[in-house]
Amino acid sequence: MGTTGSTTRRRRWAALLGATALAVTAGGALAAPAGAVSTESQNVDFATHCIPPPIAGIPPIDGTTTAVVSVDNATPKVGDTVTVTYKVVTPAASNPTAISLPADIMTPTGKVTLGGAQTGSITVAGPKKNDPVAGNAPFPSFSMTGTFTVTAPGAITLSPGDYNIHTSYILELDTPCTVTNPPAPVSDTVTATDGTQTNTRAITLGTASGKPGDSVTVTGSHFTPGATVTLAGRSGATQTADTGTATADAQGAFSGTLAVNDKTTTGVVAYEGASWSDTKGAGPAAYVVVDDTPVPDNAQKITTTVKAGTLSMSQAGDAVQLSAVDFGQGGASDGALRTVTVKDFRGGPAGWSLTGKVTDFTGPGAKIDAGRLSWSPACVTKAASPSTCQAGSSGTVGLAGATLASTPNGGLTGGEFTVDAGLSLNVPAFTPPGSYSGVLTLTLT
Repeated sequence: MGTTGSTTRRRRWAALLGATALAVTAGGALAAPAGAVSTESQNVDFATHCIPPPIAGIPPIDGTTTAVVSVDNATPKVGDTVTVTYKVVTPAASNPTAISLPADIMTPTGKVTLGGAQTGSITVAGPKKNDPVAGNAPFPSFSMTGTFTVTAPGAITLSPGDYNIHTSYILELDTPCTVTNPPAPVSDTVTATDGTQTNTRAITLGTASGKPGDSVTVTGSHFTPGATVTLAGRSGATQTADTGTATADAQGAFSGTLAVNDKTTTGVVAYEGASWSDTKGAGPAAYVVVDDTPVPDNAQKITTTVKAGTLSMSQAGDAVQLSAVDFGQGGASDGALRTVTVKDFRGGPAGWSLTGKVTDFTGPGAKIDAGRLSWSPACVTKAASPSTCQAGSSGTVGLAGATLASTPNGGLTGGEFTVDAGLSLNVPAFTPPGSYSGVLTLTLT
């Protein structure tokens, strides 16, 4: 009986340890992680609300977390991928018992909040690795890493966000810790640059229309001084046989004429070099050939008009039921996005992008973090569509969102497309039983 009672108490202490290991409070100084080059990283303190697993039998813990966020590149360019490290510093809280906590039983995950020139959040995760904790000794610090792609130039701030630690010691336990007054203070800042040389070349036309064979005056600016500039007609994305040349002066300006004969002409371009280049060209400037060819005797001229439509989407339902998971096991709760149909009937040069973001999944007194939902997009283009649909990357959806599908810009875009995605919600093992729901919002631009 004595042995059984001791074992029971030990197991309860183990459960308690698995919970309190996540309830970090104030800590001490911290050096920047290896590889981080930012010199602006600094420890910050923020109020934290931690909810131990119900089995621990202890109330929520409100304390102070000390953390630091650092990056591997403090001066990225737009399009660069930046690695972010979120470290929770050595907490002031200690092991409340004389029982030692084993090594390698803690697996942390969390969020880093972006602000300034780029907003959103980054999902970070750490390895299942920690030093043993002696009885009544302080709990160890832990680090999590993740990446984000820079999408805008300017100063981008990084603040520590919510975190969760999964412990595997006799029982599988989760303790989520949230920022009480988000966002937490800024811990690091990166300054992003555009990374590309802006093409400022520009052209204007003396008139926007003319009869077949008429010449149009083309005026240009910001070209390379002394460069030979080709003037050319465009029919959609295709260059016509109508071409001419001009020479840029010492200030990079020119004025030339182009005879336009092709009746299908929709615009005029000007460029340096042997062929068109986005980096050394300007235009197209809109131009229309007015066909005033007389109608022969005993004939009728027949004209039709193609009207531009709109960009729209529809979906095959507004509810998705994911598969159930077992309490104590958790894991992947799978399903499929309701098929989305995108119709691009604008008939212009612009492509489109379909993105989605999801809220946290709320249930009976608990929630499942939005960052646990991932998808595997797929996109099919209807035959004869001018554009080709590109599926987004598989991965996390989360609060910040991700791209589901898109089409690129082009000379003439459009078509009809069907978009699908496999969905998977990674449910923590000991999530309280019940139904959890989140809202996935799709945006077409």
